Amino acid sequence: MTQRTDFHAESPLQALVLEQALLLARQLEQTARDAPDGHVLARVEAAAVPAARELARLAVQAALQAQAAAAEKKGPPAAPAPAAAACATRVRPAATS
Repeated sequence: MTQRTDFHAESPLQALVLEQALLLARQLEQTARDAPDGHVLARVEAAAVPAARELARLAVQAALQAQAAAAEKKGPPAAPAPAAAACATRVRPAATS
């Protein structure tokens, strides 16, 4: 029995995660089918843990790259106004008696 569900990604990051999660699910299903009796859990777990870490690493990397690209489009951060900078760095001389 095959169930079809349509997913809609609203960003490149979401598309990446959906695609990779589906690939992982297919890999785990195949691993479970191929595992000998009594070894299914161990084989699936051995495949799932490193694959899930890699999926998380890819998602984090893609999220950071998207954020960096958005920041570059905005341009450099605004610099303080010259008067504000002068006031912030001005030191008053010590009082002498």
